Amino acid sequence: MGDPAKHRRKYEKPMHPWQRGRIEKERIILSNYGLKNKKEIWRMDSKRKSFADQAKRLIAAKGKQADTERNLLFTRLIRLGLLFGTPKLDDVLSLTLEDVMNRRLQSLVHKKGFARSMKQARQFITHQHIMVGGKAVTAPSYLVPLTQESSITFLQQSSLGSIDHPERVPIQKKPTRQRPPRPQQRSGPGRSGPGRRGQRR
Repeated sequence: MGDPAKHRRKYEKPMHPWQRGRIEKERIILSNYGLKNKKEIWRMDSKRKSFADQAKRLIAAKGKQADTERNLLFTRLIRLGLLFGTPKLDDVLSLTLEDVMNRRLQSLVHKKGFARSMKQARQFITHQHIMVGGKAVTAPSYLVPLTQESSITFLQQSSLGSIDHPERVPIQKKPTRQRPPRPQQRSGPGRSGPGRRGQRR
């Protein structure tokens, strides 16, 4: 089994490190979700792949044990807010990386208007200003259960709980001034036009 004290990687790296399409997509996700590095993307994508692998295995499986595992998978995904209603295994296979990213605590803090940007939401969480279900959570990647989404708030002793706090007031962009168009110069008598320069009289 190995040394239990040794931390093992909980995600899978891309099989090919230099794929232009994947790199461009990861760059957009890094910017949109205010992530620290690409490891956070790979960690969330590994969770999505784990759900998909379970669904693929359960499609062909039959019996009482398969039904139990299928119900447990649906219950877990519904609890996380990734599936709704009466889902099917095809719904699990259709989950995208963005679906999982939107359930992160960092995304929900920004969505609720507690932070002006994704990066600021990450800062509030890591600095122990956010609590979920009455407990402080310092992991921006925490997947918030649907039942706890409404309990996301600031700690009581945090000064950020006031909506008038300077760090929470939206920044108003200054209107950009538009320069008036320059008047066109007309060639009149006694003034040589652009096409007559250099001509001998």
